[in-house]
Amino acid sequence: MSNYKTVFFTLGILQIILGIFMLIPIIAQFFYNEIDSSFFGASIATIIFGTLFFLSNLDHDKRLNLQQAFLLTALSWLSIAIFGSLPFVFSSIEFSFTNAFFESMSGITTTGSTIISNLEDMPKGILLWRALLQWLGGIGIIVMAITLMPIMSVGGMQLFKISNNDSSEKILPKSKEIALRLIYIYSCLTLLCAISYKLLGMNIFDSLTHSMTTIATGGFSNYNESIGFFDSFSIEISAMIFIILGSLPFIAYIKFLNGNKKIFLSDIQIKTFLKIIIISIAILLIYLTINSSAEINLRFISFNIISILTGTGYVNAQFDNWGAFPLILFLGLMFIGGCAGSTTCGIKIFRLQILYSFISNQLKKIIYPKGIFVMKYDQNPVDDKFIASIISFIYMYFVIFFIITALLSLTGLDLITSISGAATSISNVGPGLGSIIGPNGNFSSLPDISKWILSLGMILGRLELFAILVLFLPSFWRN
Repeated sequence: MSNYKTVFFTLGILQIILGIFMLIPIIAQFFYNEIDSSFFGASIATIIFGTLFFLSNLDHDKRLNLQQAFLLTALSWLSIAIFGSLPFVFSSIEFSFTNAFFESMSGITTTGSTIISNLEDMPKGILLWRALLQWLGGIGIIVMAITLMPIMSVGGMQLFKISNNDSSEKILPKSKEIALRLIYIYSCLTLLCAISYKLLGMNIFDSLTHSMTTIATGGFSNYNESIGFFDSFSIEISAMIFIILGSLPFIAYIKFLNGNKKIFLSDIQIKTFLKIIIISIAILLIYLTINSSAEINLRFISFNIISILTGTGYVNAQFDNWGAFPLILFLGLMFIGGCAGSTTCGIKIFRLQILYSFISNQLKKIIYPKGIFVMKYDQNPVDDKFIASIISFIYMYFVIFFIITALLSLTGLDLITSISGAATSISNVGPGLGSIIGPNGNFSSLPDISKWILSLGMILGRLELFAILVLFLPSFWRN
């Protein structure tokens, strides 16, 4: 176990940070006269466990090899989800541990699925804690996607190495510098979003919590009607802008600050991401214009397309009443997701771009058998090993999706709920489809076993599948 001192030392620091953040909702409790011991007790318990991990592993070697990087990635999210559930367990709402863990996992993975059916009646401390979990999950996955996952070569993420000279032994020193810059950018975007919401009509509490879940593309709201509660076109425009900003690769922000002022216009992922939004809006607008007798509203179409594609999960309309095709379109958008190195999940834009190039090259080889075609991504050649990792990721993504769908159906859920529940968990979207978990429903009525299956799907999707699956290989644990 001494080989893992760096892992447990880092976990101790993360738990201490989480425990400190648990003290923030106490301010809301005091301000709204809702004082109880839930957050203080949860904070003390979390800090004590974190301190024990921290102190018992002080003599670590301050290095992280590849095996330890995988273990740290999985244990970080799992431990934060477990300890993050304590405020729900200790609260006066009397969450069961299953419901508390589901809500916590949904928050930290920025999924946005909820078991709470009466959000308007929830204590402000609980609402603030849900937003904080998503905010922490958002910055957590950005830092991990840019610093750890490229080194671990998870699903083609090695394409986004900061430097070609990176090695697993250099992860921790380099990540400190990068993480600080990312936190600064992330915090500034959150602050700008909160100011925007406040100026457009939200109260201070709503603007703060919704800004955190917007930038994290998490989608937790303080109201059952989500953003639709405010019925404000200006607020929805602001939400769309900041959702898109949270869905862009954060390495692009760093490059912009370093002097590359054209990065947002030249980045191949960003351009494709924006094209998908525009094309999806146009397709749905044409379909509803031809086939729907209801009044067509570009506002609702645009907002829900952006929200579903990015996995945010905010809603402002009952899109499950739009017909069968829009639901199929939304299901497809759930799988796509946003850009690598952002707060979004899903398959990611760059993988689909590379898959398209690979298929295109295969077709060219059939037409021109003697031709030589070099695979490139953003003017950089990609080798067969890299392409194999992309294809295996996409293959496993759909295999796990079908497995989760089958498991959910075995628990008694109907086909639509099972399919959309599996999609929304592995893609970290939030609401599913249908009357139970659709935009007007929630996950409270699902059996406990279904919630545990969905929670597993959430962490698998958030950590790019292989960061979890590799832990179950016996060869992983061999030196």
